[in-house]
Amino acid sequence: MANLNFNQKQLFEKLFQGSSAGYVLNFSDRTFSEFFKDFEVHIDSQKYYKNGSSKMKRLRAFWEIENDKLVGNVFKGLLELATQTEKIEDKDLKLAMQYINTLLGIKNEVNNEDKELTESEFLKQEFSKIDLLPLGLDFQFEQVITQRLNEIKKSLHSESALAVIFLCGSTLEGLLLHIAAQNPQKFNSSKSAPKDKDGKVKQLHDWTLDNLINVSYEEDFIKLDIKKYTHTLKDFRNYIHPRQQSSQNFNPDKHTAEISWKVLQATISNLTGNRK
Repeated sequence: MANLNFNQKQLFEKLFQGSSAGYVLNFSDRTFSEFFKDFEVHIDSQKYYKNGSSKMKRLRAFWEIENDKLVGNVFKGLLELATQTEKIEDKDLKLAMQYINTLLGIKNEVNNEDKELTESEFLKQEFSKIDLLPLGLDFQFEQVITQRLNEIKKSLHSESALAVIFLCGSTLEGLLLHIAAQNPQKFNSSKSAPKDKDGKVKQLHDWTLDNLINVSYEEDFIKLDIKKYTHTLKDFRNYIHPRQQSSQNFNPDKHTAEISWKVLQATISNLTGNRK
């Protein structure tokens, strides 16, 4: 039996509920069975019919019978499908990933200290895998972000520092804008939200990267050290204009590129709740 309390079960039912009662996402009986076969589970087995024959009732029976790891892996697969077909609130997505990590035995690190790391400490951080799933990106946008992340790694390997900086900066802006669009009420009501000459909050597409960083910090989407170093990346990114680069005598090197890459990795990890 999976270790799930009442509130956790309610969340997963909410996320996986299909368009009609008893349904799971947009599965037919055939595709529901095929999905579970990938996890070596025969969901049509009689033991899963103890609560009834609907797909949701069989899913409930599944988590009542099977162990944490198996349930966690199935939930992770269902959540990935849900993010592609349903609009999921960021807070629900983060919470679901925390519950799934617990089932899988992955520690959810919680850091309550809002402190600045030194540059040396910041660069020592390791991010073994970037998981975009908790961000709830649509399929096309996720493909673009993934392509950019791969391009950044290639540019680092070839020591193309300027390319790394510009790719990291623009990707950072795109992801923060996505978070803002997912949480418009929080961003628009923030004290740091930019206003026009009439005192009205600007439309999100008119926000600068500086605005997005400050409000993301104010609304607790990123921590203090991330705010500091994302501003550093923002300043680096401004040298995309050759005249400005020339006037400031800015000559980025491998170290500058590594800082930019760490900033982007740390920000993604912070936004997804996976930062260690």
